[in-house]
Parts: sequence; structure tokens; C-alpha cells
Amino acid sequence: MKLPLFSHMREAAQKLMNRSASATIQQAMDSLRGHPSMPPAAPAQPTMRDINPPPPRAAAEAAPEVTAKAAPPPNGARPNPATHPTEFAQDMLNRMGIKVDLQANIDRAIDVGAIMHPAPEVALPDGAQFIKSSYTNHAGTRNYKLYIPASYHGQAMPLLVMLHGCTQNPDDFATGTQMNQLAEEMECFVVYPEQTANANQSKCWNWFSAIDQQHGQGEPSIIAGITQQIIDDYPVNERQVYVAGLSAGGAMAVIVGTLYPELFAAVGVHSGLPFASAQDLPSALTAMKRGVMSPRKAGDGSQPIIVFHGDSDNTVHPRNGEQVIEQLLHRQQGKQSVQSGSVPNGHRYTQTTHTKADGTPIGEHWVVHGAGHAWFGGNAGGTYTDAKGPDASREMLRFFRTVS
Repeated sequence: MKLPLFSHMREAAQKLMNRSASATIQQAMDSLRGHPSMPPAAPAQPTMRDINPPPPRAAAEAAPEVTAKAAPPPNGARPNPATHPTEFAQDMLNRMGIKVDLQANIDRAIDVGAIMHPAPEVALPDGAQFIKSSYTNHAGTRNYKLYIPASYHGQAMPLLVMLHGCTQNPDDFATGTQMNQLAEEMECFVVYPEQTANANQSKCWNWFSAIDQQHGQGEPSIIAGITQQIIDDYPVNERQVYVAGLSAGGAMAVIVGTLYPELFAAVGVHSGLPFASAQDLPSALTAMKRGVMSPRKAGDGSQPIIVFHGDSDNTVHPRNGEQVIEQLLHRQQGKQSVQSGSVPNGHRYTQTTHTKADGTPIGEHWVVHGAGHAWFGGNAGGTYTDAKGPDASREMLRFFRTVS
């Protein structure tokens, strides 16, 4: 499918080349088409590894777990085509009197890509709803999708907030984790906030940004706002509100749960990182590669957490899962029990359970042997899933019920 944008760009390029314009313009145009003719501005960063190959669109958009944004050019300065190709091309169009909103066309191109390579369709049982809405506060706007099970008939139910990983979206994440199917069985609402490409070009939650690690600021405030909006609109059991996530979403789940303990009763972390494990891109890459040197003590240690991590995860080092539990236990004195198991024709795992002296569960740490960076027990119809188990979704909901 050809977009009007590229017709305008080709015409503009031809005019410039006829006037002996610099070949830099062509390079910028190539980069907008997804085929840059100039070397990248920064070395490539590690990408998420997907056990199940993603759909064509997800594979094409696969990008680093964390993304740094180039600073905008000073007022009056010409944009650098190597670091700001979109702004550079827009500046050239403006100078030639061509009235085209380049960013709007790029956004439409993304939408066209979604139509050509749609996310997995989420099948709904009769009477269920998967509705799209949005929330806005001072930190920005995010869309979300709320699953209302067919088993809902006006009764108060728990609410689970699910934070997707990089390059994913609500439909993909719902398909891969199969959390909607479990919501029918266990009677709960599930909401999937959606990160935007404008906030992070890889659609990662910005867990490594200092502003996004503060109460009342950044993305945590938006996620908490979405949660409160659903509580206000539906009969949610406010003592049974939970947050969970995968990878960047897992790291953000720790942050949101830590900052808003009055809102969330427990946290689920799959292949994620501890609270405030990075404050910028370099420290984020270091944490992902080998864990945090000195994990910051977070919260009062009273919020229950369940952690899943593969010991062969080459994207987020398994040490991070251990450190999430260490943060939980820094003020807790209790008991620990360890048991091993295996999934038939699947992975072996070691489950460590932490309880208070009176036996109340406060944490679980599942190390899945031989597993990588993917949601365990997931559906291959979604990205970043490993069907060999154990069933992380079911175990998370089971754990949440035991600590409520």
C-alpha cells in the first residue's frame, strides 16, 4: 500500500536533486522508508529473544529493550539528518512550501502496518467484552483495553493490571498470557495499559527513567490512574487489585506496586528487574546484562511478590529476579521453603516460597531451568511465549488469591 507521504517525498526529492541538492536528503528519505543509507547513530543494543517467532509485524518492529531519545536541536538550528531524520525531512518540506504533516503520516503508516499485519484476534466467549478506552493526566495519555468476563453479572470482582513487554500491545499480550481465559474461570477484571511509540519507539515502559520512578509522576501515575478509573467505573474489590508484567512491563510492575502500595495488594514479575535498578540508558543495559550492583531498598517490604525468571535468559539476567526478592525481604523476617518440580514434557523449575513467622505467604521465586526470555505456559499465538510451562498466569492468580 502506498501512502501519500511518500509521493510527496519523492516529488520533493526530485525537485531538490534537479537543483543539485545534497545527497543527505535522499539518505534521510531512505531512513524514513525503513532503509537507512547512512550508518546508525549508535551501536546496536541487545534485543529481546523470542522462543516463538513473532508475527511479521512484530518481527519487523523488534527493537532494543531500552531506547534513548536524542535531544531536540536548539531553536533555529537545522536538524541533523543522522539523529533527527523526521525533523530534518519536515524542515525541508516546510522550506519548499509543501504542507505535509510528516509525523501524522508516519503515525498513519504505523496504523496501516497494523492493518496489513494485525495482532492476534482475541476470541471472546458469549457475553464477554474487551473494550478500548483511554486515560489522561498531567503525565500524558495512554490507551488501555479492559476485559470484562462473561461471568460478570454486577458482582464485585478482583482487578489485575497487565503490563506488556517491548514491541507488544494489549491484544498480543492477552493472547500470549491467556489471562482473559483465566479471568473467566476465576472471575476477575483484567486491564492492559498500552505503551505508545511516541513515549518509547520500541513500546517499552520507561522503567529506567528517573522521572518514571516517582510517585505522582510519569508512567506510574498514568498506570495508577487507569487502575483508579476502572475502580471508579466498576464494582472492583479494592482489596484485590494486582499488577503484573513481562520484561520492561515486569520492571514497571515493581515500580508501580512499590509507589502505590495503597492501591495494589500484590505484584507479579516475569523476567523483570528490581525497583529503581537504573536511572539512565547505560545503567539499564548494565542491569539487564548482570543485575544491579547495589539494589536500592524499596518500600516497607510488606507487599507480596511472585517472581518468574528463566535461568537461561540472555536478555534480562536471572540475577535480577533474585534481587526483586531481596528487595522484598530486606525488612521481613520469616521462613523459607524450597521445592523442585517439572512440567510433563516441559521445563524443570525450582520454587522458593517465603512466609512470615505465622505462615502467611509474602513471596515466591520461580526459577525455570533452561528457559529464556518468554512468558512461561503461554500461547504461541502471542509473542515472547514459552508453552513448556510452568503456567505463570495461573500460578500468579493463585498466589494473588492466597495473599489477599
